[in-house]
This record gives sequence, structure tokens and C-alpha cells, in this order.
Amino acid sequence: MLKFEDLQGADVELTFGPNQHQIESRHVLVVIKYEGRWLLTKHRIRGFEFPGGKAEPGESIEQAAIRETFEETGVTIENVRSFAEYVVFTAPPFCKAVFTGDIVGIDHHHKLLETEGLIWMTDAELDACSNLSFHMKDRGMGELRKWVEANASEG
Repeated sequence: MLKFEDLQGADVELTFGPNQHQIESRHVLVVIKYEGRWLLTKHRIRGFEFPGGKAEPGESIEQAAIRETFEETGVTIENVRSFAEYVVFTAPPFCKAVFTGDIVGIDHHHKLLETEGLIWMTDAELDACSNLSFHMKDRGMGELRKWVEANASEG
């Protein structure tokens, strides 16, 4: 388990594997590397970040990961796999399930509603990017990237 404080001052615990806090995950984050580049989106306010969001009522957390990735990037994924969880100790605390998956399609003409769309970055570009969202600057993101590098196929 990795414990740290995020850039907004909240305590965070990152675990790989099952949720040790028994807080239901209703938020998702999708971390995928494809052909040597990371899949990101550009949030209009926060900057560049991995796709993610909240599950809608009646939607499984896996369905939310697939939907949010498509809505924010136009990328279709399948074979989604949860590999980590972030617990953010705000009031109330919340849990974010972290997924990876396989890219099976890219719709470059998808109408985007929430973001400015699909961005691909190499490791060097991501490390040097000055317009990352605050989420992308915390200690956990490096650990998530390491896990995906070591455990997920790149398509």
C-alpha cells in the first residue's frame, strides 16, 4: 500500500488488488499504454489526464470504465481489468477503481462532450508535460504506470 497526500491536501491510499477499506468504488480511472504511448484526454479545465469518471446509476464499474473511455477519447476498449484502487480521504471518502484494457477501435470523429479528446503521449512527453491535471501529478500515477508497463500487453 502506498500512502501519500494529493496536491489538494487529501490523504490517499493506493492499493494493488482488492479494496482493503470496503468502500464501494463508483469512480473509475483507465490507464492504457498502446503502441508505446499512453492514452490520455484533455479536460477543458484540469489539463491532460487519464480517462475516467463516475459510474451512472445501474451501471457496473467495468461498464463505467468502458463508457468513460469512449466518451472522453472516442476509443473503444474491452477486456477491462481492475488492478488497483485509490481511496481518497475527503468528507466523505471515496474509492476510485483503476482499470486497464485492450483497445479495439478508435473513432476519430466521435462527438466529445466532456473533454477536448484523445491525446497520445510517450513516457518522455508525459514526464515533461507542463499541463497535467493535478490528479496526474501525485505519487500514485507513477506507480500505476509502472504496474501497466510490467503487467499489461500494449496492443
